[in-house]
Amino acid sequence: MAKRVNPSVLDKALDSIKTGSGTVGPCNKMVVCSTEPTNYTEANATYMLANVAMTGTDFTIANGDGAGNTPRKVTSGAKNGISVSNSGTATHVAWIDSTNAILLEVTTCTSQALTAGNTVNVPAWKMEIGAPT
Repeated sequence: MAKRVNPSVLDKALDSIKTGSGTVGPCNKMVVCSTEPTNYTEANATYMLANVAMTGTDFTIANGDGAGNTPRKVTSGAKNGISVSNSGTATHVAWIDSTNAILLEVTTCTSQALTAGNTVNVPAWKMEIGAPT
């Protein structure tokens, strides 16, 4: 038996990052971290090296890059010239909802030493949801 999900179902999940849904989202801050955060406090304070405000216009929902049953993705645009608040080695980037204190998504980044007072650039990156298999 084949499995299928309407892309609009996946888009609802991704839209919670872009515009919010109930008590989750939207993503209103992107944070560069010194290690992988596992919760909001770690992302927003403990491991935070730099952060920048985000709005729904920073995100695009589209077809995913994977093959098969219509995966979907949300992509954030690149952010350049983000002020570095704390010195350390960047290893992860997170999207957070600071209004509801929720860690939404985390990804790895190229390891890079950052110095407080300087700036950092974060390229566009995405989160993809695959369709059922």
